[in-house]
Amino acid sequence: PDIRGREQILQVHMRKVPISGDVKADILARGTPGFSGADLANLVNEAALFAARRNKRQVDMQDFEDAKDKIFMGPERKSMVMREEERKNTAYHESGHAVVAKLLPKADPVHKVTIMPRGWALGLTWQLPEFDRISNYRDKMLEEISILFGGRIAEEVFMHQMSTGASNDFERATKLARDMVTRYGMSDALGTMVYANNDQDSMFGNMSSKTVSEATLQKVDAEIRRILDEQYKVARQLIESNRDKVEAMTQALLEWETIDAEQINDIMEGKPPRPPKPSASTSKPSEGGGPSGTAPAAQPQPAAKS
Repeated sequence: PDIRGREQILQVHMRKVPISGDVKADILARGTPGFSGADLANLVNEAALFAARRNKRQVDMQDFEDAKDKIFMGPERKSMVMREEERKNTAYHESGHAVVAKLLPKADPVHKVTIMPRGWALGLTWQLPEFDRISNYRDKMLEEISILFGGRIAEEVFMHQMSTGASNDFERATKLARDMVTRYGMSDALGTMVYANNDQDSMFGNMSSKTVSEATLQKVDAEIRRILDEQYKVARQLIESNRDKVEAMTQALLEWETIDAEQINDIMEGKPPRPPKPSASTSKPSEGGGPSGTAPAAQPQPAAKS
């Protein structure tokens, strides 16, 4: 469903639970691009479960935000113990992603950054589109590659080391560059020609030499490398020119573990980040029982992870 459809679906499911006055279905609809009807029903159910665990009489916006985080990024693994050095490395890694994303003009807004382990990731940088996206564009795809490189670059610049946390970032960046060259005709050097079959994941897996010559394959490989190297340089220049912002964001993450868009904006403007909002767990207990049940979380789709 589009944004209007998601809003209407949410309103239907919200009738089943007591909703606080601060909950806005239109805001939730804008923040859930790509959600199906079942995902939206799951969102309302998870929010109700959060409210019940906190002994609240009504489901408020904070419960919906926490439910959305769980569905997008997976449940928090609070029992996982991380060494201080690993926490610090993860904080720099995620700060690198976030700072590069904030400085690039066409990147999606950074919604939240966390070093709380969730699902299978040690940390996450979550970018949230402002509207439903139908097509992707060359400039934006190049910026996405730079953002994916931001984590490793921050590790190199501030921790003077490399970790395996960037492996998925590199995999996604390489796939983006390869698709730009071989599928979407976004390379000036190789022109508007498709160099990969639609039914294969690997460009070189099932490609016949009769279709594309060995010399052309070498040009394709060189063009992919050129795109990756150029975007790596863009990300490194942004991080080295904004070391103070990366340091400030890292300190905020080490102190609070999770920072939201308002705190990120404070840091990027050179202001001290505002403290986190009071925890919803301090709400007064309700007299009666709350909603109960279970709702399976969807697979997380992070923008970038450690």
